[in-house]
Amino acid sequence: MKKRKVLLYASVVCLVLSAAMDSAWAYFTTYTTAAGGYPIHLGDETKIEEDFSAWTKHVKITSREDSMPVYVRARAFCGSEYELVYGGSSKWSPGGDGYYYYSDILYGGETTEELEVKIGNIPESAKDKDSFNVVVIYETTPVLYRDDGSPYADWEAKVVAESAPEAGRAAGRNARA
Repeated sequence: MKKRKVLLYASVVCLVLSAAMDSAWAYFTTYTTAAGGYPIHLGDETKIEEDFSAWTKHVKITSREDSMPVYVRARAFCGSEYELVYGGSSKWSPGGDGYYYYSDILYGGETTEELEVKIGNIPESAKDKDSFNVVVIYETTPVLYRDDGSPYADWEAKVVAESAPEAGRAAGRNARA
């Protein structure tokens, strides 16, 4: 009988203590799943053209014929063992954020001048198109106009979609990989 009372008191004490605890005993996880979604169709349509020769990516961006005028920027990424050196047309210039900006407005049906991304630090034993990966991404943003009529780019513009999934029209920037 004495053992039962001790066990009962111990159980009550444990319950009281556990009820008084803060949420420090939470369970954390990094696993999550998601499904569904809907496409967002932006007001401009562009595509990237990449060619590779002599350890250099040759990049051009073309705007669809009926696309609105946009500004373009591009950036390349690769493993830390390679160095990327940008060159090509003088219309591409570096920004302080790692992107290269095309100076002209890209109107519907036009193509940017070539941006060259040369891959450096290549081992002597490497063969052309050997096992490495250089990814070029680019973004476009619609041309905006100040009160005085001068054009400018707003790279911080947010994409805002309409509530209906099939509509999905938005004004903002367009990122492609």
